Amino acid sequence: MSIQRDITAQSASFRPERADWLRLRTLIFQRWMASFGQLAALVVASRYYEMELPLGLCFFAVGLAIIANLLSIFIFPQNKRLTETEAMATLLFDLAQLCFLLFLTGGLTNPFALLVLAPVTVSASALKLRSTLILGTLAAIFVTAIGLFNLPLRLADGSIFRTPALFSFGFWISLLIGIAFLGLYSRRVATEMRLMSDALLATQMALAREQKLTDLGGVVAAAAHELGTPLATIKLISSEMIDELSEHPDLAEDARLIREQADRCRDILRSMGKAGKDDLLMRQASLTTVLHEAAEPHTTRGIEVIFTVSGTGAVPQVLRRPELIHGLRNLVQNAVDFANSKVWIDAQYTPDRIMLRIIDDGDGYPPQVLGRIGDPFVRSRRDEQDLSRRPGYEGMGLGLFIAKTLLERTGAELSFANAADPFLSSEERPERSGAIVEVVWPSAAILAESVGGLGENQPITG
Repeated sequence: MSIQRDITAQSASFRPERADWLRLRTLIFQRWMASFGQLAALVVASRYYEMELPLGLCFFAVGLAIIANLLSIFIFPQNKRLTETEAMATLLFDLAQLCFLLFLTGGLTNPFALLVLAPVTVSASALKLRSTLILGTLAAIFVTAIGLFNLPLRLADGSIFRTPALFSFGFWISLLIGIAFLGLYSRRVATEMRLMSDALLATQMALAREQKLTDLGGVVAAAAHELGTPLATIKLISSEMIDELSEHPDLAEDARLIREQADRCRDILRSMGKAGKDDLLMRQASLTTVLHEAAEPHTTRGIEVIFTVSGTGAVPQVLRRPELIHGLRNLVQNAVDFANSKVWIDAQYTPDRIMLRIIDDGDGYPPQVLGRIGDPFVRSRRDEQDLSRRPGYEGMGLGLFIAKTLLERTGAELSFANAADPFLSSEERPERSGAIVEVVWPSAAILAESVGGLGENQPITG
């Protein structure tokens, strides 16, 4: 089973609902700012500009917001996180309170009508699409209503403040467009940020899992080495006891059983410690060995995996870093999943760089998603054929995103392409006709320093 499927399920189980990210304290602070701003605007308009306003109703509208804040502070704890319904109701109250105040102060002739965009933008950033559509629709209705029906602003001489009809119409249109545009823009940005955050969390979990497996392998290998001597002693003594107890069949059988169990313990520890001791040399391996280790889980799935390593001089020794192994493993898995019969892993090395190409003989990447390969959660290749080939798989983009992110941490540059024109007939397509992933490292990024001996056992550091 693929690691990224497990990681996807785990990260999804820890991800809170969208509205749970919004704290009541944040909306209370926003409402305090709005209330003080509204009071300041009313005082300046009535005292400095001597406008005739229905101050009683205006202060009543501002008082409702202040009372709502005080009730929220006394009833709920400071760390209260709102549910979807609570957040939408809070934003709807703020929208209605603002529009009522605008109705009392000239409608769309009041320049502060622009603030109706705030609740919709907050909803688009933190709530679900349904809540945002409801708030956006109500905002558009309220804006239209206060544009048609409102108490006009009266100047100090009693005259009504009027704006040209064309200006009022343009302002109304601009508010409607602003509601739609800012809502869509805020939601798109917030969604991309959430997807990236979830994908990075999955990447960190995958890397942590690979690191734990590496550490566990070192511990088991060291234990196998340390227990080898006492097990050999037990085997030697039991063999001598068998010879000396030939006249006592029951005791000889017990000694034989001890020897057999010692051999069994030795075999178990040997199989568990195949990775070797965590010595200095085991932190590095030849490029060929690293490629085989990364591809090993997917070489027995019915697809032929062909390795080719070429270059000038001896095959280089590279660092066996967990992110390198896991990133390459994800790329190989993706190639095997979509290959028809073969996958080629070609590595070339020079003194300056190491280049790796992973090619399959499948259909390649769909042209419409080729430019987005490596982004998280690209799910365009989920037809019936893919479902039968990759049952239970959560999507093609997360694995490639994890691979791309981990390999870029090692200093690699990745590119994705198709080996052949997808519109060619089956007779015209070359053998290597599927997807190509090219990974290029500067040699200094992954080459291991030569060591002269085993050195002392040391813990692996990330």
